[in-house]
Amino acid sequence: MPPIPKAELHLHIEGTLEPELAFALAARNGVELPYLSEDELRAAYSFDDLQSFLDLYYALMAVLRTEDDFADLANAYLARASAQGVRHAEIFFDPQAHTARGLEIGAVIEGLARALDAAEATHGVSTRLIMCFLRDESAESALATFEAARPYLHRIAAVGLDSAEVGNPPSKFREVYARAREAGLKCVAHAGEEGPPAYVWEALDILGVDRVDHGVRCMEDDALVARLAADQTPLTLCPLSNVRLRVIDTLADHPLPAMLDAGLLVTVNSDDPAYFGGYADDNFTGVRDALGLDGETLRTLARNSFRASFLDEETRAKYLAEVDAH
Repeated sequence: MPPIPKAELHLHIEGTLEPELAFALAARNGVELPYLSEDELRAAYSFDDLQSFLDLYYALMAVLRTEDDFADLANAYLARASAQGVRHAEIFFDPQAHTARGLEIGAVIEGLARALDAAEATHGVSTRLIMCFLRDESAESALATFEAARPYLHRIAAVGLDSAEVGNPPSKFREVYARAREAGLKCVAHAGEEGPPAYVWEALDILGVDRVDHGVRCMEDDALVARLAADQTPLTLCPLSNVRLRVIDTLADHPLPAMLDAGLLVTVNSDDPAYFGGYADDNFTGVRDALGLDGETLRTLARNSFRASFLDEETRAKYLAEVDAH
């Protein structure tokens, strides 16, 4: 049976850089990688925490130099996602990580957009693009990035917030989120992964997010859980990521079932699948096996992914019907 139809709502396009493509782009662009082979690089994809992952994640971005590179990166992800049952993908990218290396923001956005524009015809996947700010950079850098992206906002559906969470609360980015909302963009933010439940409150109350990315630590705060459940604020969980980055010890310890029992609108996603050992359906299969989830629970998670998306109602209904027919 083919994988259940699903939307992927928490996916960093830079985190889909498989070793094979990294070496191909390095050769194309004359970049020397500090690894002798694809296998040696893959062996380096082993992390103690979020920061150890981020160090490699940013170092490997050196191979991404041109508009064509970003188009190739997105196309490679979309092909893998489609094979895993993804019918709609809302894709993060980190412009500051590229402009800091001297790239033009337009080359990044247009390269990604070229692949996304063709995604339905080529891969059968509808898409949205989400521009993320690096929270360990300054608020001023985020504002400058947003202004540099203004000519391309027609390409962008939402803004997000990612990178090193601890010590970088959502409130730091109050102003850039206000500008994004004024521009008519949706808002999401990573909160409650390594950071405390207080960061989720800030994301909701100060940034005005439509969705919380990760959010697993909300379970430490009963009042927060009650609010998220009452408002049906989506949470984009990334189970394999949580294990690889030591947010939880094993998939069997994941709070996903308790979150569902609490009435939370949770979804399952892959985060940085090249680094964390699995794409969207690999995460579905992983939680199914580790947590003993039945078919109806997996259908609920698939339905939730479309409910939590930024799709129009007509397209959402079409995809929900595909889930029900699976």
